[in-house]
Order: sequence, then structure tokens, then C-alpha cells
Amino acid sequence: MAQSNRALVQLIVLEVKGRILKGVAGQYTVDTPKGQYVCNARGLFRKNKISPIVGDWVEINIENSESGQLMAVLPRSNALRRPKVANVDQVLIVLATARPAFSFTMLDRYLMQSEYEGIEAAICINKTDLDAAVAAKVCEIYEKISYKVFSVSVEEGEGLQPVQEYLQDKTTVLAGPSGVGKSSIINWLTGHENMATGIVSEKIGRGKHTTRHAEFIPISLSAYVIDTPGFSSLEPPDIPPLERAELFKEFSPYLGQCKFSDCLHNKEIDCAVKEQVGITIHPSRYERYVEWLSE
Repeated sequence: MAQSNRALVQLIVLEVKGRILKGVAGQYTVDTPKGQYVCNARGLFRKNKISPIVGDWVEINIENSESGQLMAVLPRSNALRRPKVANVDQVLIVLATARPAFSFTMLDRYLMQSEYEGIEAAICINKTDLDAAVAAKVCEIYEKISYKVFSVSVEEGEGLQPVQEYLQDKTTVLAGPSGVGKSSIINWLTGHENMATGIVSEKIGRGKHTTRHAEFIPISLSAYVIDTPGFSSLEPPDIPPLERAELFKEFSPYLGQCKFSDCLHNKEIDCAVKEQVGITIHPSRYERYVEWLSE
């Protein structure tokens, strides 16, 4: 009798494929066609230095109606360093026109990281009801260099439908500092209060952290967004100075056309990139490139 009970237990342990939605304190919530399960990783993961991260496709054994065990992490198409998430299709950089104050430097650093990771980026400017001129300036500069820009006001419910269409059939990271409205956008997309929202501190002018960890959130059967802990600064990729110009996509047509093969496009003469500043390269973008070179 004991043997048949053990056989029955073995029969109900199912192996299925799923995706890690979040990981907290060594426990991973995995979304599968059969539902969501909280899973622990096998001991072999630590021994083999395998670290599951949010967004990983995994194989799990279902142990009961709520829990299971991670058995394998499937190959990744990509993995971001910060936030630490895997298998991402695109990045939506969310900034506000005000409260917290808009920063072109921050926007360019998010874009540099996206270019470095080889992941398509788009820009979403929220709180257009507070300062529409900022959103218009972003559109003027960045649409000319083929970045998609969305101008929205979550407070007023304006401009969000094109964002929803852009996210369909994709896995999208929402990047941006605290207080710009990432969680409010997710709540609008899901149709309910899925994420806690915060207020901007009047004293320091920055948002208070409402997201504590990176988390995958299904917004339809074929689309996920990833909300990430907000942070007010972003370190640019640590790459050799000679390769940094490659992260500014409007520089690309002129790279390799300078007099010197090791041109940094800064103080050199006969520089094809510098010749385009004020023509096809916006002066402020070029200034931020030079600023990055000096760091």
C-alpha cells in the first residue's frame, strides 16, 4: 500500500515550462500555463553557480497547487546588468516633465545603456499636464534620430493608448527614476491597482521608492512589462573611450570618416562628427557625449 502511495505522489509531480515573474529571498514566482507557483531552486544551482533572474524561462516540477521546484534555467536571449532581468525585447524609458525635474543627462544615460546592451529603446514623457514644453523639446531632438517618443499624462488619462500598442507582443523594461509614474502607467495598462504608487518629496524633489524589486507583470496574454526599483542616477557603460561614440546613433554615419583613425570627436581636427554638430547632431547631445568622455 505504501508503495502505491509513493507511486501516486510521483505521478502528480509535473514538469512544465514557465517564466520567472519575481524573485525574493531565494523564492521565485513562476508563471506557467497551469498557473503561478512559488519555487525554490535546486541545490545544484548554487553548486554550479547558476543564478536565476527575473525574466528567465525555466523548467519546474510542480509539487502542489501553490509550489514547485526550479529544475533548469533555459538559455537567455539577453540579460541586462541593471536592472538584472533576462530575455528583454525593448526598454521604455519613463521620465516626467516635472516633479521630479526632467534631466536630459539622465535620459541620454539610459539610452546609452540600452544601446550598449543592444536593446531597442523608446521614450515616454509623463506629466505633460505640468510642462508640455519639455515633452515637445524631447520630441524635437529625439524623433529626428529615430527614437520613438510618447507624450502622456497618466493623471489626465491622455496619450496612453499608443503606449499600450507599442508594448503588445513584447517584453518591456520600464526604466526611470522614482516618482515619474512607472507604477501608475502599469496600473493603467492592467486596469487595476497592480502596483503601489508614491509621491514626490517636496524637500528633495525626488520620488520615493515604491518598487522594491524587479518584477514581471503580464499586461495581456502576449505582453509583459518589468517594473524596476527606481534610482535617480545611472552609471554609463564602462567601455573604452574610442568605442563610446558608437552609443550615439546619430554619430554612426560619420564614424570612420575622420582624419585620424583614433579620433575621439572632441579636440581633434578634421573630425567628421564635429562637422555635423548643429546640422544632423544636436549640440546638446554632442555636449553630453563630451561630458561623458571626461568622466
